[in-house]
Amino acid sequence: MGETGEVVTDPSLPFRPRVAAASLSGASDAAWAKSAAPSVGAAVLGGLAVDEPTRTAARTMVEDRDREEFLPDDPLAFAEQQLAEVTDMSIVPGLNVRSRTLEPLRRVADVCTVHDAICEINAHCRQAEMCDVGAGQSLLREPDRLAAQVATAAEAGATVSVKVRTEVPGVDVPGIARKIEQVGADAIHVDAMDSEGVVAEIVAATDLFVIANNGVRDRGTVREYLAYGADAVSVGRPSDRPVVLDRVRDATDAWFGEPMEGGR
Repeated sequence: MGETGEVVTDPSLPFRPRVAAASLSGASDAAWAKSAAPSVGAAVLGGLAVDEPTRTAARTMVEDRDREEFLPDDPLAFAEQQLAEVTDMSIVPGLNVRSRTLEPLRRVADVCTVHDAICEINAHCRQAEMCDVGAGQSLLREPDRLAAQVATAAEAGATVSVKVRTEVPGVDVPGIARKIEQVGADAIHVDAMDSEGVVAEIVAATDLFVIANNGVRDRGTVREYLAYGADAVSVGRPSDRPVVLDRVRDATDAWFGEPMEGGR
């Protein structure tokens, strides 16, 4: 992990430049990834609900609260088509996946494996509908179920990341990081909220590739997360704004001493 680079052996990690475009429900598709590609080393599509409990929750969120969600008739075919569209881009692709059950997750992890894409398990979504069916951040309170999801995706051959939140009361995020690493996770994508120091605790506790997220906009925010030991940063809401992505890319390139033209 970290800047030493000796432990991270997965060919997708570290990506360069050390900036990821983070998934945004209903918005992060292949066209979005294409627009971000000049400034990022990775782009995580999704989130995509892949089993019936999470698809029912997503439909409710759309119908009752006008949220944007990806709800294709066939999630697996959608994942295949979207990842195929980004295969030839000079970025590492990823797919953020929400599931309660293991078999649909395994199938989508197979698709990620074929496309050399990161399969990112969503233990992050805080929407009540998603948590009530046992997906999203509810997985942080049931680390054995989260570990089972990680093991399932890893056994399919995928590069596995888990996206987490740090502000869930009573949840030991560094402990969860150790647990998911033991069952095959390669990376952890940390939404640090107002708990940026947790990034350093995760770095100290594991050899996972650590992607730090939340409020990443400029040189100052990039340097704060990287000083805690993060291997990369990600940009969420402003990921459709090239000026923000370029600022973040320049800051990460400068930190890691990599050429500004970047590229994998």
